[in-house]
Amino acid sequence: MLLARQREPFGWKGYSVWETCVNATSVEQVLDLLAKHGQDARIINGGTDLILEIERRVRSPRVLIDVSRVSGSDDIHFDDGVFHLGAGVTHNQVAGRKDLVEKAFPLASACWQVGAPQIRNRATIAGNVVTASPANDTITPLTAMGARVILQSQAHGKRDLALDEFILGVRHTALEPDEMLTEISFPASKENEFGTFIKLGLRQAQAISVVNTAVILGFGSASRESKIVRASITLGAVAPTIVAAEEAQRFLIGKTLDDHVIAEAARLATRAARPIDDIRGSAEYRLDMVRVLVARALASLRNGTERDDFPSERVMLWGKTGGEFQVQDLKSPGSPEAIETTVNGKEYVVAHANDKTLLRMLREDIGLAGTKEGCAEGECGACTVFLDGIAVDACLVPAPRAHRANIVTIEGLQRGEDLHPVQAAFLEAGAVQCGYCSPGFIMSGAKLLEEVDHPTRGEIRQALSGNLCRCTGYHRIIEAIELAAGFLKEGANRT
Repeated sequence: MLLARQREPFGWKGYSVWETCVNATSVEQVLDLLAKHGQDARIINGGTDLILEIERRVRSPRVLIDVSRVSGSDDIHFDDGVFHLGAGVTHNQVAGRKDLVEKAFPLASACWQVGAPQIRNRATIAGNVVTASPANDTITPLTAMGARVILQSQAHGKRDLALDEFILGVRHTALEPDEMLTEISFPASKENEFGTFIKLGLRQAQAISVVNTAVILGFGSASRESKIVRASITLGAVAPTIVAAEEAQRFLIGKTLDDHVIAEAARLATRAARPIDDIRGSAEYRLDMVRVLVARALASLRNGTERDDFPSERVMLWGKTGGEFQVQDLKSPGSPEAIETTVNGKEYVVAHANDKTLLRMLREDIGLAGTKEGCAEGECGACTVFLDGIAVDACLVPAPRAHRANIVTIEGLQRGEDLHPVQAAFLEAGAVQCGYCSPGFIMSGAKLLEEVDHPTRGEIRQALSGNLCRCTGYHRIIEAIELAAGFLKEGANRT
């Protein structure tokens, strides 16, 4: 076991962003910590919103309570026609689960369109709900589906609220300082119900919604040509909360979906929107896009084409893990004085890193500089590492999450003198330009080939959607991944 060398913090991110981070393993422990620390504590799981808020000083909690190892928190149950998602269920777990794709398609589609694989492997549905931004994609379909949340505290036990009762305004919810959201539930779609989710962003991936909509229709029979008996149309990013287009919903009842009905319903849907001008779009543009998106959603439900853009094979960058982080025995749950971790097969004990991100600990304390800081916002993928076999952005992971976990960085891909096939392919294809982004691309490519033996170009693009190259070298990078797949095939044939 190696004692990591301590380095002085450097740069503008050298400050302590929180005082202590506690690894919790049970709901009871979480509630005890919340009761003790109140407003000074903040629950973290994926951290894809909270880490940024802390570093930008939007929030300044003294205590982070990491709930990502709470037993059973990522369980998904289906009972009596209702899905129940634990607080730790991630976006990729929803997008990758067959029964949710079949019977809760608007939510699965929204989850698939959030961020990129590294983000979706950590970001949770509960975190999206608690953040309560009207542009958060999963809240729109959850509202349309009639979702409910369970809140727990030591003082008041359990509370069961409808989602529209829980979210009170922009980033404002009914969650009390001593409460934890422990479950989200919603009914599965019936045989006569069909739904979809459509999002407008400024780019194809890693985009915040300019406008989004979820549309769910119930027909008089299983035929989409029959009359509509139930309609739910919700709109995101056009008001302080997710709003229902009630006039459009009422108008659709008793109608069949011809072109005139679709156009009129889409026009009526704009009356529910109260958009603002911001950097992503003007209010006028948003209003018109509400009309366009609702019309597209209704047309796709009429034509049965709502799933055409949803890939049948989805790249997760979670290898053979199934998307579940391995929960090792922490011996003594809590805030470790020294982080005991395994990095690239070597055991380390790292002191004084409890208040850092995993990225900073790897670079400053362990001295592994191959993992780069490009954006520190989970946008560029330069800091991609494997956490217990799953690709994540190290800049958004609290360092104590590495306690008794297994980390692999770019330095760990090489075996002795032999480069990993993706590393070798990058050299042969000339895919390395300035080189800053290369470690992240190589890590994503390596995890893709662990998951998919012979990826298509579409699957390669999915895998690399969380990695940015500012030298615009994407064509050769894609070629390098294809070449690496060939190297692996040749090696398998030789053995």
